[in-house]
Amino acid sequence: MNVITLSHGSGGETTHKLIKDIFYKHFENDILLQQNDSSILQKLDGKIAVTTDSFVIKPIFFPGGDIGKLSICGTINDLAVSGAKPMYITVGFIIEEGLDINILEKIVSSMAKTAKQANVKIIAGDTKVVEKGSVDRIFINTTGIGFVKDEELYLCANNIKKGDKIIISGTLGDHGMCIMSQRKGLDFDVDIKSDCNVLNRLVDDLLNISKEVKMMRDPTRGGLATTLNEIIEGSHKSIVLNEEDLPVKEEVMSMCEMLGLDPLYVANEGKVVVIVSREDAYKVLEAMKRNPLGKDSAIIGEVIDDNKNKVYLKTEIGGTRILNMYTEDLLPRIC
Repeated sequence: MNVITLSHGSGGETTHKLIKDIFYKHFENDILLQQNDSSILQKLDGKIAVTTDSFVIKPIFFPGGDIGKLSICGTINDLAVSGAKPMYITVGFIIEEGLDINILEKIVSSMAKTAKQANVKIIAGDTKVVEKGSVDRIFINTTGIGFVKDEELYLCANNIKKGDKIIISGTLGDHGMCIMSQRKGLDFDVDIKSDCNVLNRLVDDLLNISKEVKMMRDPTRGGLATTLNEIIEGSHKSIVLNEEDLPVKEEVMSMCEMLGLDPLYVANEGKVVVIVSREDAYKVLEAMKRNPLGKDSAIIGEVIDDNKNKVYLKTEIGGTRILNMYTEDLLPRIC
């Protein structure tokens, strides 16, 4: 059969053939091939980090990636920015009846390639098939497991102090504007590629160069502005960004202007925002720039002590505006 049918989710012979011919074929490793109801792992060397996420992006294929690559990158990055070494991922598929099996295999192959790139094993999974119309082609759920080897490392907002610098690892809004440019019914003559990438090696580079990293996050849904608001909430600190220092590609800015959007609120899937001490900021910046994923890194602002929990933007014309957390549905189905 060339398409997914309800029998592929029945648990019978068709299900086992799908698992063998696609999932085991691409995800094969010693842990997954235990083929038990749960996978038994070796003891991890440090504090355990766990994250879970679901991916429902539309379209499922886009310049720079697909829903499979996105699911692995998103999971690995959530572990990495917590200071953890990503080790394992579990995956759950909810598939719409009628999906072309070749499309499923292309997604699975992309997941396997991305996990291998990050030296992470996919160790367990599940597949459910639902009636046509119950989901939009395919949804993927993941859980990531890693460990923090440095027992003293604890990245949190409580570490932030006045004068700490804010660094972003590259241009803003690439992923969100890529997805918008691919939306059915939208015809934009722009060539924007998603920044979807795994960040664990970039994070390793900066953690190896400095013990003064206070906090890291990957600014996905809601973009940089929303992420910074989440970070400083309850910290009794504020953040000031300099508009002239924000790295944004010309085509992204142009598309944002056409749609009335602000790139500071547009999603990224291969960027990390780092808060680091003033003393180590330039050392960390140079380390990030040496990594291909951080070549466009920039110091974009700093922490101030005004007890207001605000994110401010100093504009290029000399004004200041408050960047609140976004409250509306900005970009549906981007991750």
